[in-house]
Amino acid sequence: MLEPTKLYLLTATQVLALLRQNTITVEDYARSLLDRIDERDSIVKAWTYIDPQLVLGQARALDKIPHAQRGPLHGVGVAVKDVINTKDMPTEFGSPLYQGNRPGFDSSTVSILRSAGALIFGKTTTSEFTWTNSGPNTTNPHDPNRTPGGSSAGSAAAVADFQVPLSLGTQTGGSVIRPASYTGIFAMKPTHSAISPEGQKTCTMTIDSFGFFARSIEDLQLVADVFALNDDGPLKDISLKEVRVAFMKTPVWPRAGPGTIAAMEKAATILDSHGVKVEQVSFPSEFSDIDALKRMHSVVANSDAQEAFLREYRMDRTKLAPEIRRLVENSSNYTRKERVQALDKYASMRPIFDKIAANYSAVITPSVIDEAPLGLNDFGSAAFNWFWTGIHMPVINIPAFTGVHGMPIGISIVSGRFFDQHLLEISKVLSEPLMAEGGWKIEKPDSARGTMIFGSNSPL
Repeated sequence: MLEPTKLYLLTATQVLALLRQNTITVEDYARSLLDRIDERDSIVKAWTYIDPQLVLGQARALDKIPHAQRGPLHGVGVAVKDVINTKDMPTEFGSPLYQGNRPGFDSSTVSILRSAGALIFGKTTTSEFTWTNSGPNTTNPHDPNRTPGGSSAGSAAAVADFQVPLSLGTQTGGSVIRPASYTGIFAMKPTHSAISPEGQKTCTMTIDSFGFFARSIEDLQLVADVFALNDDGPLKDISLKEVRVAFMKTPVWPRAGPGTIAAMEKAATILDSHGVKVEQVSFPSEFSDIDALKRMHSVVANSDAQEAFLREYRMDRTKLAPEIRRLVENSSNYTRKERVQALDKYASMRPIFDKIAANYSAVITPSVIDEAPLGLNDFGSAAFNWFWTGIHMPVINIPAFTGVHGMPIGISIVSGRFFDQHLLEISKVLSEPLMAEGGWKIEKPDSARGTMIFGSNSPL
């Protein structure tokens, strides 16, 4: 068995097994995670709030619960993005407007996790209200000179750095899938509205989705089951030789960098060698105008956000980022007519892509343009993510590949709406050969790799 100080290396599934066997206590486990955070926080900077005494108090309380009454996530450490309310911690939304804000109640998701026995560890960094594309000085655990992506920056970095095994995020464009790819971990963005957003700040009710990060598919499955993500019919066992996948590059493909191009090619080669039927499938021609698609998404997202941030604008607009003020002021001059047309267009597209997905075991598409870019001033682009978010389809990032600088690159596995359990099952099947042969391994980041070179951002 691992030394108590090394328990942070375990996945949630592994920790649960030891806790069930009475091999460890929740307090032992919590202390190991806290030690890891203490060791690495000056470099990674994933947290906005963490209170070790609060964590240990929760851990001791969980240890006192009789085995028969323990929940399915009993004792597992979970980090929470700081736009999701917690009853016993601040929720500041990455905004000076809410500095010191304590909502005094849990979001629906946090409440469900607590009921399942999860150990809520603390709050993780985000950009302002998740909207801006920079903000926190959180670094990529695998190279502190690179961004971890965002806006769920801290949630991805904390899991990738083995500070917690699970974390929560949100996605309007690519704020779950992109940072998972950049930091080399698994993540799931479920079907839109499959998990209630009650108690978290949303930019757009039409598009925003909840999501979560882990270092294994099995751990994603644990969280999905706690949130009751159920398909209509029973799942069937799937072997690789029965799988048929659609590789869909989308109209954004011209922006793909060498790392993503190589990852998609390697994924196709690996799967083909294992008997998977791989088909290159074109994006429907009637939706191939990328500029029209981007404007449709922008009209919907910006119009929703205009309403979402009106309260904050009226509270004190001087404390809002300029791009958020411009949303409320409708500086793009989007009309109500355009909004209706964009909403209707998005709605008409969803069943078409559901039908495409139904013809295959899964759709495979890029997660990112390329490796995490250098610098902490930009989270990178959500170019390959926002469309799937907008049409509400569930997505899982498989972190199987590497780019020219040795940084991780993921690919996205996509299913039709409300086939979340099927997506988990097919992702598990596909990830086995991809993770074995793709080149990226989920391992503790090398603390000796890289030195911060960005002056005032340096924690060293």
